[in-house]
Order: sequence, then structure tokens, then C-alpha cells
Amino acid sequence: MLILAATPIGNLADASRRLVEVLENASVVAAEDTRTTQRLLRGLGVENRPRLVALHDHNEKERAAELVALAAEQDLVVLSDAGMPTVSDPGFGLVAEAAAQGVTVTAIPGPSAVITALAVSGLPTDRFTFEGFLPRKPGERRSALSRLTAEPRTMVFFESPARLAASLGDMAAAFGEARRVAVCRELTKLYEEVRRGTAAELAAWAAEGVRGEICVVVEGRRRGQSLSRKACGRCRSSWHPEAA
Repeated sequence: MLILAATPIGNLADASRRLVEVLENASVVAAEDTRTTQRLLRGLGVENRPRLVALHDHNEKERAAELVALAAEQDLVVLSDAGMPTVSDPGFGLVAEAAAQGVTVTAIPGPSAVITALAVSGLPTDRFTFEGFLPRKPGERRSALSRLTAEPRTMVFFESPARLAASLGDMAAAFGEARRVAVCRELTKLYEEVRRGTAAELAAWAAEGVRGEICVVVEGRRRGQSLSRKACGRCRSSWHPEAA
């Protein structure tokens, strides 16, 4: 079968006992970065040294059929560098091929940057949408955000430190400067930080420079909420920015 294994997003202590057991017994592992997987095995104290096969965005399409054929004969463990494979990481093409070929696919649940960021954001968690990474090019990014202006659900994005300030500025322009946002940085790591505020305030904060792995959680549009600065200003007092 094909085994999608979630790995820690920062703190190695978050690794499940089941993950360690599977890695101890694995004979073949398809890894997003084999060097990262080697460090993970050492960090978890796993003595087993399975055969590591590179599976990343640039070769997944070509290798999917070969790896699924292997999974039909023996268990194949799939790892991304952090979190669950297939979620903004390699693995989707492999799972789709396995499903088409009738090969069993299972998962070892575990840490998720999306769910962790949502949980600590202080924003509504009952309904949400994961939007992944915004486009790199400014025009494409603004177009993507414009299509989300009426989205009522909480939105979760991944973003790079280099583009964070620009993306927050574009969010302020698209959603209104007072739209509530939480920037979650280095989750589960030593320097974990959650910054809460309006889109405009956090854009100004990020302009000074930010480091680390980042999730951005954005409030959905509330019923009757205007995107104009005047209308958004009335709700500013309901949620004060803070750093956690």
C-alpha cells in the first residue's frame, strides 16, 4: 500500500509513535528531500535505513507510475519535508495514480501547519478554506485575492518571508484595511510567534522584515461588512492587535 506519513512541522517531539514504528520497519521511502529525511531518521532515533527515493515537484509526474507499481508489491512510505504529503507538498499525483490503479492508500495523521495556525489565530474555526501559496507575481496575486473578497469563511494561506509584507498590503487593499489577520510564524518551534491585527497594521509590521515558516490566517467577510475603509473602521474596536 501507499502510506502518507505526516511529519513534525518543527518540534520533533510531535512525531507520533506510529510514525516512528512505520519508519523503523520501512524498506522504501519516497521523500521530498532525502537529506531532510535522513536528518529526521537520526533525530527520531530510528536505526533503520530504508532505501530513499526522491519524490518532488519536478519528478513526481514521471515517477508516479513506477512508484505506484512498487506500492502494489510492498508498502511505500511517502514523506514531505514537514506536515502531510499532498498538502502544498508532493504526493497528490502519486495518490491519484494509486487510486486509478486500485492500490490502497492510507495515512498516518499528524502535525498540520494549516490546522495549528487556524487553532491559535483567534479567528473563527467552524468553517475555513485553505488557499495555499498566493502567486508570486504581484498582478496575479492581486487577481487571486480579488476573487476572495466575498469569501465568508476564514482563509489560511502559506507565504514566504520575502513576500509577506507585499501580500498583507494586497490583502488590505482587497479585503479592507481593517480585516482581521493573524500571522503565525515558526509554529511549534523555539521562536514561535503569533501576531494579530488588521491587514494594514500587520503589513506595516512585516515591512521591517520577518523570518521563518509563515501561515497567514484571514477573517472571512462578515455579513453586511463593507470593503470600504469607512465601513471597516466601525469594526476595528472589536478585536485589538496583539502579539502572543
